[in-house]
Amino acid sequence: MNIGQVRFDLLQQVVDGGMEMVRRGLTVGTWGNISVRDSETGLIYIKPSGMPYETITPEDIVVMNRNKEIVWGKRKPSIEYGLHISIMNIRQDINAVIHTHPIYSSAFAVTLQEIPGISEDFVQIVGDKVICAEYSLPGTPELAANVAKAIGERNAVLIPNHGTVCIGSDVEGALKICHVVEKTAQIYILAKSIGTPHVISDEDIAAMQYFARNEYGQDK
Repeated sequence: MNIGQVRFDLLQQVVDGGMEMVRRGLTVGTWGNISVRDSETGLIYIKPSGMPYETITPEDIVVMNRNKEIVWGKRKPSIEYGLHISIMNIRQDINAVIHTHPIYSSAFAVTLQEIPGISEDFVQIVGDKVICAEYSLPGTPELAANVAKAIGERNAVLIPNHGTVCIGSDVEGALKICHVVEKTAQIYILAKSIGTPHVISDEDIAAMQYFARNEYGQDK
C-alpha cells in the first residue's frame, strides 16, 4: 500500500480528533487513543503509540486492517490497537473509536460502578447505562476481548482502573458520546452529594431512543 492509496482526510481526522480530546480535557499527555475506519476499504487509521497529541502529524498515523496487520505507516500503533479493531470487527455500524482518560467517568471505573441512565441525552445516544468491562492489563488481547464483549449494543464502556471507551459513526459522533458520558458521570456524582439521583425508566428510555433515531433532527 502506497501513500497514494491512503486517505489524507482520515489521517487528518485522527490528528484533529486527538487534539480535540486534549482540548476538552478528556485525556492528558500521550494517554488515550483514537481510530477511524474507512467504510469503503475497512482499513483502520489509528494514533501512534506514546506520542504527544500536539506533535502528531498525518504522516505519523498508522493504517491497519481488520486482522490487526499494519498496511501503511512508519510508527508503532497505539498499544490498544487490538481494542479498537476488536470493537470495529463486531460493530459494523460504527467507524470511530475513542479511548479517553477522563476524570469523572474514570471515578466510576476505579470503583467498578456503572453509570446509570439519569439524563435524556445520555439514554438517547449512549444507552441505558455504561457498564464496566472485566479487568485486564493495558494493551493485552484479553483487554481487547473484554471491552468488545462488554460494549454490546451500547456506545460506551468503562475499563476498570483505566478509562473510558466511546464509539460513533464518525469522529464527531464519538466525541459527542465522550462528552455526554463524562457530563453524566459528573452530574451523577454531584447529584449524589445533595440527594438521590432519579434513574430514567426502561419504558421512557425506549421512547427517547426511538425519538432520537426516527424523529429528532432536520433530516427525519
